Amino acid sequence: DDASFISLRWLTCGRTVTLCPSFSVCLQCVQSNIVLLTQAFRKKFVIPDFQPFCAHIDDLFDKAKNLSGGQVADYIPQLARFSPDLWGVALCTVDGQRHTVGDTKVPFCLQSCVKPLKYAVAVHDHSTEYVHRFIGKEPSGLRFNKLFLNEDDKPHNPMVNAGAIVCTSLIKVMNFMNKLAGNEYVGFSNATFQSERESGDRNFAIGYYLKEKKLFLIPHWQLCSIEVTCESASVMAATLANGGFCPITGERVLSPEAVRNTLSLMHSCGMYDFSGQFAFHVGLPAKSGVAGGILLVVPNVMGIMCWSPPLDKLGNSVRGIQFCTDLVSHFNFHNYDNLRHFAKKYDPRREGGDQRVKSVINLLFAAYTGDVSALRRFALSSMDMEQRDYDSRTALHVAAAEGHTEVVRFLLEACKVNPVPKDRWGNTPMDEAVHFGHHDVVTILRDYHNQYSHQESTADKQNAEKNLDGML
Repeated sequence: DDASFISLRWLTCGRTVTLCPSFSVCLQCVQSNIVLLTQAFRKKFVIPDFQPFCAHIDDLFDKAKNLSGGQVADYIPQLARFSPDLWGVALCTVDGQRHTVGDTKVPFCLQSCVKPLKYAVAVHDHSTEYVHRFIGKEPSGLRFNKLFLNEDDKPHNPMVNAGAIVCTSLIKVMNFMNKLAGNEYVGFSNATFQSERESGDRNFAIGYYLKEKKLFLIPHWQLCSIEVTCESASVMAATLANGGFCPITGERVLSPEAVRNTLSLMHSCGMYDFSGQFAFHVGLPAKSGVAGGILLVVPNVMGIMCWSPPLDKLGNSVRGIQFCTDLVSHFNFHNYDNLRHFAKKYDPRREGGDQRVKSVINLLFAAYTGDVSALRRFALSSMDMEQRDYDSRTALHVAAAEGHTEVVRFLLEACKVNPVPKDRWGNTPMDEAVHFGHHDVVTILRDYHNQYSHQESTADKQNAEKNLDGML
């Protein structure tokens, strides 16, 4: 009966599964998901601390939700029917962790978000060389629906309408779309298809122009009218992030060659006339569509689908752009965030519990042995040099207790650590140095303590003056 069933919450991947306590039934359920369960219990997912990460995503979602600009696309009548208040974000990691917030179950049409997917399928089916006999690889610098080809009489790239129309004639899509989405919701909006066809004079013109140049011609409106939800589309993006393997089914859907090419073109050409700005500020492969979707890929980590119908003047979702920009402002997902000497950002891939423990152990051991070279490497890799162990002791505590003057100077001068942190017993590095009779360290710490105290008192004085000015 119903009372004999229990509910198991996989906290690390955000799923709820109902299991029967019967051993044989439970065994069948577990066997089919043994890898996922093992990763969950060991916290070995790509995002180890998934719940705090999701809390940050929710905060970014709420911030973007407050935006009120933009206009819902009305040149395709069917799209004009969507409410401007709709807003959803769904993500799927490469190992199947899921999170959704907002209107993520409402079906909407992919529109131009389908372009990278059908290009990927074309390359998977025919090879890069064959596909690019008919389509170029360069950003056009023109509107996506211009009647214009490159100097070789080819569409500039697969992300503009001309290139997408050529791609359509090279592939069989719907079967691949279902595989990309892990057999989650993929539908078709006939109303949108008819609406597009009735208002698609420019695409007809592009088609005849391509026909004159002896290129393939099959209308692509049907593919633009494929329906998804944020949830199913996030799995599609995650399949691209995962090198062509669907993280839900484990099936290889696309070849590595197809994924690499697709992500490259999404990075350079995926956001209409905002592509250069997006590559500069966000630094991730993405594709937008006039239905309000933004398909975002964080390679080797996750896929994200943002959806909100109001568009800016360049045809991109207002809320979606804000969310993507805020995402890389907070997390180090930008392609070039991991360069040496770069400003610190939160890395959800590394700062899990196990990693934090290893990081603290390595840091304090280097301080204990006086290994300045190791400490320098840690600092250059953006490690937090003020991390504390379970007794709230820092590397400076340990170095002071051991009398390593070089380490103490490095931590104070190069890393600018707090010279007076207190451990769980209230002891500072100065107390440690005095206790163990390291007079050179005491001198160094005293100088920096005085300097630090002066800076703090100056800052307090300035803040007090500002507060006083505000009151007056």
